[in-house]
Amino acid sequence: MPTPSKKRKGSSPLAAIVLAAGKGTRMKTVRAKVLHRVCGRPMVYFPVKRALEAGADPVVVVVGHQGDEVEAALRAALPGAPLHFARQEKQLGTAHAVLAAKASLRGYRGPVVILSGDTPLLTTHTLASVVGARTGPQSLAFATMDLENPAGYGRVVHAPGKGPALIVEEKDATPEERQIREVNAGLYVADAEFLWTTLAQVDAKNAQREFYLTDLVALAADGPGAVAVRVSPLEAQGVNDLEDLSLAIRAMTRRIASALMKSGVTLEDPERFDADDGVEVGPDTIIEPSVRLRGTTRIGSGCVIGQGSILADTVVGDRVEMLPYCHLDRARVGDGCRVGPFSRLRPEASLAEGVHVGNFVELKKTSMGKRSKANHLAYLGDATIGADVNVGCGTITCNYDGEKKHPTRIGDGVFVGSDSILVAPISIGKGAYLAAGSTLTENVAAGALALGRARQVNKNGWARKRAAMKKSGKGT
Repeated sequence: MPTPSKKRKGSSPLAAIVLAAGKGTRMKTVRAKVLHRVCGRPMVYFPVKRALEAGADPVVVVVGHQGDEVEAALRAALPGAPLHFARQEKQLGTAHAVLAAKASLRGYRGPVVILSGDTPLLTTHTLASVVGARTGPQSLAFATMDLENPAGYGRVVHAPGKGPALIVEEKDATPEERQIREVNAGLYVADAEFLWTTLAQVDAKNAQREFYLTDLVALAADGPGAVAVRVSPLEAQGVNDLEDLSLAIRAMTRRIASALMKSGVTLEDPERFDADDGVEVGPDTIIEPSVRLRGTTRIGSGCVIGQGSILADTVVGDRVEMLPYCHLDRARVGDGCRVGPFSRLRPEASLAEGVHVGNFVELKKTSMGKRSKANHLAYLGDATIGADVNVGCGTITCNYDGEKKHPTRIGDGVFVGSDSILVAPISIGKGAYLAAGSTLTENVAAGALALGRARQVNKNGWARKRAAMKKSGKGT
């Protein structure tokens, strides 16, 4: 069993337990609830990340349904983080889930914060406020929130003139207790010794026959006491179904949009903007409506990203003009480029400084050198294109022979005439001219003119004779 890593010198100890074992039956999907994505991340990533930001080391994630997938997703998203994983084989309640983490914290003495894996909107500030609330002798602090409609939540009952006395789950509550609007938010912090000693006293004598973590409050009230910290419902309400998920995604996206605008980015319509967590955009960039930025996309300063464009895991330099409805996936765009409208840059497409790629041009695993242009209706795949190259309308690199992909190499300063078909593997030397309408299967030397057309034949009067025959009914 791994032992918790030591805190750095001078810091206060803190450990965290994130509950992520549930299936989430109300989601009505095969995927475990905490694996549903919010702004490009699995939902459980966010409470785990907040715990790490608050200084928790280690963070123990309690998994159950699709536990291997949850662990793999978090290790991929947070490489090197001090994460431990504990299994809750049977879903016997939240107290039972926390007890599953006990072995991973063997030997730890200090506060333990307990979070729910389905609260992606929790902020580090709110988490820190609950962690720091135990300023007196209390052994337990927990978060509460006020809801207009508290149905489904445990009600927080206060003793007259004292602090919180207990949390009553709705199925166990009296009609009077169900009128209480202050409810449990599912976020706790307790001393490790108190936590394990007290959880040993929790039983399942309730309507759901489950071991409730909420029983900690009543047990603390009988001893050193508990303190309740009111938090924002937006942050603390869990995601229980797909409608909740959509609302969480929208709220997270609005946070990202707000942060970008505060950093100098112009969003023409923040309500019609989508971005994943971790996207970066430089100042003085303008983003038009209905743009989506996904994955690890980074955009420089002074750019314009046109309406309806989608960028995934793409790097864009400074002063780039991207016209509407472009789709870029794992591409690189250099400074001062102009892309679009309706351009598609597939994986490993790379544009050097000042390149122009226009409407209905598709690049795949292709690099274009400085100031080169492909302004209309072209497919360039598995190609290396030099600087100052003009690629005419309708040009195609025939890179696939049905079994293998083959490269096309075009030197600096080449002029590729419209409707050229370059059958790979082929190399075009520096400064060559390719005549329009050519189909080329052989290499072209530097400075040469290449023509690959069929010989033109004109038959004078043919059209008139055909028309006369059709009129007379003698044929076509």
